[in-house]
Amino acid sequence: MQTPETQNDEISLKELIQKAGEWFAFFKSKWKIIFLAGLIGGLLGLGYSFTKKTIYTAKLSFVLEEKGGSSGGGLASLAAQFGLGGGGDGGGVFSGGNMIELLKSRFLIEKTLLSSVTINGKSDLLINRYIQYNKLDKAWAKNKNLAGLKFTSSDRSKFTLQQDSVLGMISGGLIKNNVAIAQQDKKLSIINVVFASTDEIFAKVFSEKLIETVTDFYIETKTKKSRGNVMLLQNRADSVQRELNAALYGRAQFGDQNMGLIRQQAAVPKLKQEMKVQMLGTLYGELVKNLEFAKLTLMREEPLVQIIDQPILPLPKARLGKLKAMVIGGFLFGFLSLLGLGGKKVWKEMME
Repeated sequence: MQTPETQNDEISLKELIQKAGEWFAFFKSKWKIIFLAGLIGGLLGLGYSFTKKTIYTAKLSFVLEEKGGSSGGGLASLAAQFGLGGGGDGGGVFSGGNMIELLKSRFLIEKTLLSSVTINGKSDLLINRYIQYNKLDKAWAKNKNLAGLKFTSSDRSKFTLQQDSVLGMISGGLIKNNVAIAQQDKKLSIINVVFASTDEIFAKVFSEKLIETVTDFYIETKTKKSRGNVMLLQNRADSVQRELNAALYGRAQFGDQNMGLIRQQAAVPKLKQEMKVQMLGTLYGELVKNLEFAKLTLMREEPLVQIIDQPILPLPKARLGKLKAMVIGGFLFGFLSLLGLGGKKVWKEMME
């Protein structure tokens, strides 16, 4: 025996099936409109596929190898005793996510854009290549402030206000839309750099130049203190060596001028000159030893940026196919026509 609840469920199901049939019949009666909307969408999708440019993707991966820490053995320990053991204080700056953010920093992106590169035998700044293939120079032709704008130097102090603005606009756009940086694995030091562009050559050259720029900045920062120690000791050693050479010549000259003298008093200046030579010789020897330790520390702390994979022409490309564009456009417009017709039908029923 059926309960009232069961009968209500069956009635609701029958109504649902009946309603679905009504909707199907309604949409079937409007098939011409739906077909026309799908056809228009397909044609628009086809047209869009012709205007959509091919995107080229340059992928580069590298690993950072730190040479600092406990490496270096006994010589490194001796170097530390002379106050030359520290130079790599920038480790935290380049660790983990900091390195990824550094690669996407405006400073290094702009520095890369202002790098001089040779493409097809012609040397130019990368930013000029970007302006050219994006046809920004033609778009600026009617703007009196930007017409003929070109970058001829990487010296920011010589930039005009317009050049500064354009550089900031382009670098910001690249950071937001073109550059993707990711660490392959948190347990590994491998970092992937992906750069997408409608210019295949620019994509390849920019990604390579970005790594080169970051590498130079990284090494310079990591070894700044040690390089300072080397330069300081080198200058001091050169200065003492010049004094020692002058003292040696002075001692020899004094001996030549006073040959045959037997008075003890006359030998005092000679003894002073010999003491000076001995003192400078000892000092020079210590400076040379410390200089070698400083060079050892610099070599120990200089990090290695090892490229694992680099972009090779032809680059992988992505383009919206004509058939795919037609299918997507047709489906989208067909679906929108269904929503529009259905909404109109519901509104009409509500108003009756």
